[in-house]
Amino acid sequence: MKNERFHKGLEQLCAIDGTNGEQVIKSLEDISPDLGRFIVEFAFGDIYTRPGLTLQERELITITSLLTAGGCEAQLDVHLHAALHVGIAPEKIIEACLQCIPYTGFPRVLNAVFAAKEIFQEKGMHVKYK
Repeated sequence: MKNERFHKGLEQLCAIDGTNGEQVIKSLEDISPDLGRFIVEFAFGDIYTRPGLTLQERELITITSLLTAGGCEAQLDVHLHAALHVGIAPEKIIEACLQCIPYTGFPRVLNAVFAAKEIFQEKGMHVKYK
């Protein structure tokens, strides 16, 4: 039986990621359903529902955290989609990536920007510069 944290987390996950997040959780059912439950309950039920930050701010922080960690491209893709889903403009995503250069370095930022470029192209979006 699923608890209140799970239901609250699943609701938040769907609001952020649409169907992409649910697909990630479903993909864990045959290998590690507990991991899927932990993600839904803790990350989305406990953390993402806290007051103090908007969903857009949370997604920008998540993107830059994954960028900084490196080697998290699959999760970065999910959260880039989520960022767009919650209304973050492509330009803001790229600017957040650029902000990481002095602290993380060019290789990780390049990886994130190329991941974003691929997603923007899939969605027919373009970065607009002034």
